[in-house]
Amino acid sequence: MSGAQTPINPEVLNRPLVCCGPSGTGKSTLLNKLFADHPGQFGFSVSHTTRNPRAGEENGREYHFVSREEFMRRVDNGEFLEWAEFGGNCYGTTFAALTALHPKRCILDIELQGVLQLRSKAPLQSPPLNPVYLFLAPPTIAELKKRLSGRGTETDASIRKRLDAAKKEIEYAQEGKHDIYLVNTDLGVAGDKLEKVAMGYNGWEECGDKLPDFDVKELE
Repeated sequence: MSGAQTPINPEVLNRPLVCCGPSGTGKSTLLNKLFADHPGQFGFSVSHTTRNPRAGEENGREYHFVSREEFMRRVDNGEFLEWAEFGGNCYGTTFAALTALHPKRCILDIELQGVLQLRSKAPLQSPPLNPVYLFLAPPTIAELKKRLSGRGTETDASIRKRLDAAKKEIEYAQEGKHDIYLVNTDLGVAGDKLEKVAMGYNGWEECGDKLPDFDVKELE
């Protein structure tokens, strides 16, 4: 389905695609492939964060790295469309970051707290924002745990925080609040479906998967 010359469906161009899902589900891998297959067509909103850069990360590329003081000053100024504290660090998306992306389609990768804020604030914008909310799920809870512990970069404490966050995200997803659900059992299949949704190809609204019948107690 890939083709860099295919234009994004104008009906979805101004609808931010909001990607949410537990750490370890493969969001970054899938989004990076989408951007590589369609260069210049998407704008990945660069969030602000108070966490320290990891090896290889550059300020302004992966994140805008700022102090907690600077971050909270921007919060007080009303600059954020959404922000959340996760794993002891703050993350947020500014209105300016979205505006800077036009005329590309905006893609957001945010935590549940951010999704909830966006749901309340998006209709209040002028003109109102009408995001598409996509949830990326693991095939099983066991597979999610395996992916997280297999990273080798997480401490037991950070894995615990991510599992706790995953529990809340999956519980919210089980309420049917998202527009599209994708289950990342196979990267190729999930990637094709993400591309269909992101590009607004014919049938994108019906191409999602059924959310597995997760038992969130497995995350406790």
